[in-house]
This record gives sequence, C-alpha cells and structure tokens, in this order.
Amino acid sequence: MYSAIVFLPLAGAIIAGFFGRAIGPRGSEVVTSGFLIISAILSCIAFAQGSGESAQVVTVLPWIESGTFVVDWSLRIDALTRVMLVVVTVVSSVVHVYSIGYMSHDPHRPRFFAYLSLFTFAMLMLVTSNNFLQLFFGWEGVGLASYLLIGFWYKRASANAAAIKAFVVNRVGDFGFALGIMAIYFVFDTVDFTAVFQAVPSKADETFMFLGFEVHMLTTICLLLFMGAMGKSAQFLLHTWLPDAMEGPTPVSALIHAATMVTAGVFLVCRASPMFEYAPDALMVVTVVGATTAFFAATIGLFQNDIKRVIAYSTCSQLGYMFFAAGVSAYGAAMFHLFTHAFFKALLFLCAGSVIHAMSDEQDMRKMGGLQTMLPFTWFFMLIGTLALTGVGIPFTQIGFAGFASKDAVIELAYAAGTNVGMYAFIMGVVAALMTSFYSWRLVFMTFHGPHRASNDVLKKVHESGSVMLIPLVVLVAGSIVAGYGFKDAFIGKKSESFWGESIYVRDHGAHHSKADDHAAPMPAEAHGAADASEAHAADAAEHSDVVDHGATPDAHADGHDAHGGGHDHHDLPAWVIMAPVVVTVFGFMIAWYFYITRPDLPAKIAARRNPIYLFLYNKWYFDELYDFIFVRPARWLGRVLWKQGDGWLIDGFGPDGVSARVLDTTRRVIQLQTGYIYHYAFAMLIGVAILTTLFAVRAF
Repeated sequence: MYSAIVFLPLAGAIIAGFFGRAIGPRGSEVVTSGFLIISAILSCIAFAQGSGESAQVVTVLPWIESGTFVVDWSLRIDALTRVMLVVVTVVSSVVHVYSIGYMSHDPHRPRFFAYLSLFTFAMLMLVTSNNFLQLFFGWEGVGLASYLLIGFWYKRASANAAAIKAFVVNRVGDFGFALGIMAIYFVFDTVDFTAVFQAVPSKADETFMFLGFEVHMLTTICLLLFMGAMGKSAQFLLHTWLPDAMEGPTPVSALIHAATMVTAGVFLVCRASPMFEYAPDALMVVTVVGATTAFFAATIGLFQNDIKRVIAYSTCSQLGYMFFAAGVSAYGAAMFHLFTHAFFKALLFLCAGSVIHAMSDEQDMRKMGGLQTMLPFTWFFMLIGTLALTGVGIPFTQIGFAGFASKDAVIELAYAAGTNVGMYAFIMGVVAALMTSFYSWRLVFMTFHGPHRASNDVLKKVHESGSVMLIPLVVLVAGSIVAGYGFKDAFIGKKSESFWGESIYVRDHGAHHSKADDHAAPMPAEAHGAADASEAHAADAAEHSDVVDHGATPDAHADGHDAHGGGHDHHDLPAWVIMAPVVVTVFGFMIAWYFYITRPDLPAKIAARRNPIYLFLYNKWYFDELYDFIFVRPARWLGRVLWKQGDGWLIDGFGPDGVSARVLDTTRRVIQLQTGYIYHYAFAMLIGVAILTTLFAVRAF
C-alpha cells in the first residue's frame, strides 16, 4: 500500500510527461488526478489504521554501497510520515482536480499535470525517507519541480526570473543541509535515521576545533540542517524567493505554500528532533528565527496589494509559528499547525485563483471590490479560510476553526516554555496574530466588499467558477472547520502519546532546558534502547525525573503539558495568555473594518503621504534591494570582469585567439610572396644567391 501511495504520482507524471501527446490533455488530466485521488484515499486509510505503531521500514531497492557507506532506498512509515502523507496527497489531489478547470484554456496541460505529479512524488519521497541522503534526494526533487512549475509560463521574463531566484536562494540553504549530512556521516558513520538517533546520546559532548575555537558537534550539525530548513521553508533572510513564486499558476502556489515545498523544513526539524534536543543552542536559534519570521512576514503583508502575495506572506508568517513551536520542543504542536494550515491555506490560494480566473487574470485588489454577489461561493469559501487563518474561536472551549486550535496552542506553549526565547516567541506570535487578522480581513473587504473598482469590460466577464473548481474546495472547507477540533486530542492532547508513538521527540515543556539537563533529555523509544549508549548516560538519565523509561513514553507532567509537546491545560496558564490571541484577532478585524468599510478613503490618503514606515513595509523591508546591492551587483560585476578581462583578454588573448591571430598574420605575409610571376621568383633566387655568396666570402676572409 505504501509503495502505491508513493509511486502512483510518479507513474502519472511519466504517463503525462512522455505520452501526453498520445493521450491528449484530457487523458493527462484524468490519469494524474485519478492516481493522486487513489494515493490520497490510501493515505487516509493508513492514517486511520496505523497511528502510534512502531516505525515500519519498506525496502524498495538497494541504492548505494561503497565501503562502509551503505544506503538502501526504503520507506519509513510512522506517525509523522502518515500525517505528512495525508497532507501531501489530499491537498495535491484537490489541486489536481481544481487545475482541470483553472488550466482548461492552456495548450500545455499535459506538461503542467506531469510537473504537478512529479512535484508530489518528490515530496512523498522526502517524507517517507529512512535516511538523510534519501531525504536530500526528495528535497532536491522538490526544488527541481518547483523551478519547473514557477517558470511554467516560460515566455514571461518575470516567471523565468522568479524560477531562477527560487532555485538559487534554495541552493544557499541546501549547501548548509548538504554539509550537515556530510557531518552526520563523519560523526556517526551512517546516515540512517534509526542508527543516528540511537547514537546521539553517546555523541552529546563531542566537540571539534574550528579556527581556534572549540565548537559543539551536535549544535553545528543541527544548525546546518536548520540552514537547509530556512531556505526551503522561506524563513527570515532566506525568504525572498517565496513571494516571487506567485509567478506560477495559482494551483502551483497552493501546492507549494500549503502541502509540499515550504513544509519540508518543518518536517526536517521534527524528524531530527532527537538531535536538536541535545543541541539547546540550535533550538534557541530555531525559536528566534521562527518568531522573527512570524512577525516580519506579517508586517509586509499589511500593505501588499497583490492578492496572491498577501497570502504568500501569510504562509511565510505561519511557517514561523511552526518553527518557534519546534524551537520550544513542542514538535506535536508544530505538526498540528502544519496539518491544519495545509487545509485553510490551500483553500485561500484556490479561492484567490477563482477570483483571478473570474477577473480576467487581474491580481491587484485595488482593481476589485464588490464581488460578493457576483462570486457568492468563492466569497463564502474565502470567508471560511479567513476565519480559520485568523484563529476565530471561543476561548476556554473546543469551539473554533482549525487555526484557533493549532495557532493558539503554539502561542500558549511558547509562553509555557518559561524561557526568554519562549517569551520572545510568545510576544512575536501575539503581535503577528494581530497583523494576520488585519491583512486577512483587508483582503476580504477589498476583494468582495465596497464599490466595484474594475473596468466595465472586466465586470461584464466576471462569473463564478465551474463545479470542477468549486467542488474540490469543499474538501478544504471541511478541513478548515473540523481539522482543529477533530484532531487536537490526537496531535497535542490526551491521546498524543499513543498517536505519535516513537516518531517525534518527547519532552516536558514546563521545565527549563539547561546544559546540565542535556543528557537527561528524553528520547524516542528507539533511541532509549540504543545498545551503544554509555553507562554514564544511563546513570545520568536515572537521576532526572523527566527521563522516559526504555521503550516507553513519558507521562504528563505536573505543569499540565503532555509529553508530546503540545497538550496543555488551560488551568495552568494565566487567563490573559489564553485570551490574548483572540483579543488581538478581534482588534485586527475591527481595524480592517474601520479602514476598508467605514472609512475606505483613509488607506489611499495614508499611502499618498509616503510615510517612511509605510514605504519600509510596502517595499518588504528593502530586502530585495539590499540583496541586489550586496550580492547581485558584485556578482554581476565580477562575472563581467572574469568574462571580458579574464576570459576574453587574458585567456583568449594570450591563448587560442593570440596564437591563432599571430599564425594568421604570418600566413598572410607569406602568402603575399606567392605572386605567380616568374621574374619575381627569379629575383628572389638572385637575392638568395647574392646573400649566400656574401656569407661565403666573409667566412673566407
């Protein structure tokens, strides 16, 4: 079953890619979408039947064997994998079906659907990997597929530039990721997950010398891995590719931002959680970067006018929530927010696609307005997605949309961590929630309410999307409503221990994590049974109350936070902590209502003033301009110098071009001596005889 889940999308990609002309656009759509739907159904069955079981390894084939380096191509199936299988296949199948309507007028549909299925296969290979090298294989496959999809409309210069930008920025992060994998093999002599995680306790204190400094080995490895996660999940400083990825077709945006590429970094950190827990400094970096990203991306989303870019920066911000949840060891909460976010973010993107489709490809919200009555289903679905994203719900109850359950849990757990970085994440999370509410409702009001701002020619063509585009959205609507309440107990509540089993790290979130506790940090059961763990580690573990027994998961701790990083009891938190996200969400809605419903003239007046803060946020903190100045221009200058001076003048001038030019000059001069006249040749011979006679005469004397 698991092989079918993974390889059906690949089969669809091969059929549509190589035989698309033979079976036609309709055949390509049916084959790829049908295979994805089957894969999604099988994933849901696996999710329902297998939660909490020990990891299963399904060997596909031998892959690499070189000395002690042996890597098989195998599928690792555990709770973490099953969650990702559901997220990837369900969202991807919805996007495939939706694309049948959205791309109906595109002449290159077989190629598009082949790329979509290839993208899905690469992500499935990533989440089912059983070792770091195989994970890297899927990681790079996702990068390749994203390049192809972002630049799908290759005749647009902006699409080509965006594809290249995404590819290059991700290579920066992937360079660190590759170094991290090399370091893992150097330290552990293997890249297999189980073997590495079992050996982590015995390597907890290893250091190495770098530039005269003694550096902690596991911290270095984890930071290198996180560098890759930063690039793939568009975290602060490596985020610039994500908004430009909107140049691809809207279904691509939904797939990249909801279920595949951007979630890979969060998955990596959660998968490698047994290593990160022995690198507290690395966890601090994860927390700070995630919290900063949540705040930073939200500030940019406040004043963007492209409907897709607003949602794109929202994705960037929500990924920050996931990372700082992982940074405070709430891996269950991070995965819970990833799970719920996939539904409502895909819903928002596909609703935006429906609007763009109806508005003759217009994406500027300033040219929309008044579409509620013209696109009633799209408006309703967008409303559900916005309620889920902003986390609307009733505090101290289970009643609320998906984001209410997951995002609020992340914010509360950041506070409950009891650390300085945890408090920083809590504050940034609450402030970002305020801004998320404002720009989300701003999008709804500018798009669907108020007067019409589009031209009459565009308004005459506005129409609701067909059933092939609307019906798939019902699946996402259901997920946006019930995914929070329906799965909270499993992910972060009372059932989380049995649900996650050994797949993620277990820790008490109420305890302060200090260097002295590093050896006592509990590990998944497979790590606790490590045969090569030293006796010193075992003795140290016995002295600490938060250590898990071998082969067991820890009990819930007295502070109310369950062992799997997400469960929390409202009675253990101040009421203002629980109320804060809801209060700021309501406040953000009120601000948006005032500016875009009550006083719609104010935003234009504020923009006209050209306030420095407004310009700073509108221009995305000038990161593109800064990177252009620091990296792009010097690289272009260096490339031109190496081209013109190094290659042209030096190498070619003194090398092939120089030698060939001198030979050619000499040949031309020699050729001039060959006139074809006998008297010229006779005169030349006479001169030669005279020269020889003179030489002999001189030698004779």
